[in-house]
Amino acid sequence: MPGLHGQVQCIYFDPPYGIKFNSNFQWSTTSRDVRDGKTDHITREPEQVKAFRDTWREGIHSYLTYLRDRLAVARDLLSSSGSIFVQIGDENVHRVRALLDEMFCPDNFVSQITLKKTAGQDERLLNNVADHILWFAKNKEEIKFRESLVRRGTDLQELGQYSRIQEDSGLRRAARREDFDFSGKLTISGRPFRLVIGTSSGHGGNTSFPVSFQGAEYLPTANRHWSSHAPGMSRLIAADRIGQSGATLAYVRFFDDFIAQAANNIWDDIGTPNEKRYVVETGPSVIQRCLLMATDPGDLVLDPTCGSGTTAYVAEQWGRRWITIDTSRVALALSRARIMGARYPFYLLADSAEGQAKEAEIAHSRPATAKTKGDIRQGFVYERVPHVTLKSIANNAEIDLIWGRYQLLLEPLRHQINHTLKTFWEEWDIPREADTKWPSSAKQAHIEWWRNRIARQKEIDASIASRADFESLYDKPYDDKKKVRVAGPFTVESLSPHRALTVDEKDKLVDPLAAVKDDANDFAAMILENLRTAGVQQAHKQDKISFTSLTPWPGYFICAEGRYDEGTAVKRAAMMVGPEFGTGSRPDVVAAAREAGDSGFDILITCAFNYEAHASEFHKLGRIPILKARINADMHMAADLKNTGKGNLFESSESPTSKSSRPKSASSA
Repeated sequence: MPGLHGQVQCIYFDPPYGIKFNSNFQWSTTSRDVRDGKTDHITREPEQVKAFRDTWREGIHSYLTYLRDRLAVARDLLSSSGSIFVQIGDENVHRVRALLDEMFCPDNFVSQITLKKTAGQDERLLNNVADHILWFAKNKEEIKFRESLVRRGTDLQELGQYSRIQEDSGLRRAARREDFDFSGKLTISGRPFRLVIGTSSGHGGNTSFPVSFQGAEYLPTANRHWSSHAPGMSRLIAADRIGQSGATLAYVRFFDDFIAQAANNIWDDIGTPNEKRYVVETGPSVIQRCLLMATDPGDLVLDPTCGSGTTAYVAEQWGRRWITIDTSRVALALSRARIMGARYPFYLLADSAEGQAKEAEIAHSRPATAKTKGDIRQGFVYERVPHVTLKSIANNAEIDLIWGRYQLLLEPLRHQINHTLKTFWEEWDIPREADTKWPSSAKQAHIEWWRNRIARQKEIDASIASRADFESLYDKPYDDKKKVRVAGPFTVESLSPHRALTVDEKDKLVDPLAAVKDDANDFAAMILENLRTAGVQQAHKQDKISFTSLTPWPGYFICAEGRYDEGTAVKRAAMMVGPEFGTGSRPDVVAAAREAGDSGFDILITCAFNYEAHASEFHKLGRIPILKARINADMHMAADLKNTGKGNLFESSESPTSKSSRPKSASSA
């Protein structure tokens, strides 16, 4: 792929976990039962049989060579900010990690993600319920990373250390069991919070100063300093974000200051899909999280092991360009059907009129007037959550203005209460409830004081929220519910013939095409030998071409002359054999038909494992009808995998005398 050098942003590589011949693929889409060593469960695709035999010949050494060659190509294809994710099981994770260290350098290791599964592989000892995803960067200094955030719920498990509650009245207390229902969900309207130590380790220079809080003075403990500067500490106190914790001060952090949680390297919430269709299928949510962390809309994603096409399916949904590769025709056919039949949400583009309107609605601003072009590379319009930090509060100068304005109302009321009741209460001393013995003037002043006190806190909280940073939820773009999107245009391409150069014991290149083959091993000779005995089966069982003779022919495309009886006439058939590891192409069929016409044949019969789409639609050239026979895949396998016999080796649903302008396409046995 020379044109893709440095162009791929993300590679998701899900190679075979083991090294056994038939432990790596599912033989049928109707059964997920795969058993090692059972001949009936081995794939019937010749190119896969050859590929897997060649790959695993030397056991683990072949396996690591297989991975090394693909990882070397992957490294060249990745952009400087790109990432590769390799999914692997317990059996070989240590070997693959060492191989990735060698190929990408240990300094570019990002994380080893543990992916929890619903079922283990061996219940005799410890049940292994996890796979692993090894994440490496092309260059860790330049890596593209979008933090994966997950919204948190307010149940007991999610709250964790947020074990205190602030009621709507401002009263703070420890959470009680009656605050939650039987399932552990919070049922009251208060705000859960926790106390976080307000100092940091080390000497902080100008941040080691005395702080007055509720009539007492506090200093940082030895070898520590306040986590904010002096004006910041004053604002935290004014915002009621400071509390006492033992002999020091703590920062009050509310649960809803940041209701999202960053994903770590233990993924126990998105492991196995609910309904697995294939035995080694990876859940879309797993690949989705990886792609959303490492790519943006419009980036290119590569999956060198297509399987059921999950990577391509996910990439298409999230607006990424994609390439997926497989040696199996079945895998590509399943993926093609899956993507073509999928329906996706219609996400709002940031570079669209609808997206600009949504952005304005979220930000409470006027819509942008810039001309839009529908460029997907500018991303989608995402949901976002506020992220309130100690720093954002400490630097919020508006808190000073709000606090000062309300002090003009609160201080006279406090003095009135103290004067009437003959007390010396500070702000933090004033009780929540008025005593029934108080004079009416004191009760009225108390009510008015708390009304303004609560109003001040709400205004400060609103200021904090409005000036907080916002984090985008990259897995939560806004969509247009009135629209449904389907997959965009894509192509299915094949490399033909499927051959590879190998090396000999002296590491010299060996071209299989240049090797001299005897007649017994020659592919065309083997096909002709079976044609002599099996003939060509057509759509109707009684319609079968049985050759009375089949002799070699010295042509370029035509390799043999066949004769068969049709009624009382003897027909001469030009025989063309397609590529051993590829598909029959239209240009070759056209050239063979012309050669058949020039040589006076009555019909052209082509034999191939499969045909290109344009070749399948080609049925006649001049006076020469063309009959396309599909070769049974068993013909390409070794003796222990054949299931041949005399019938159904060559089959076609076409008729050599068909008058239809659009005959049915051939079907394989």
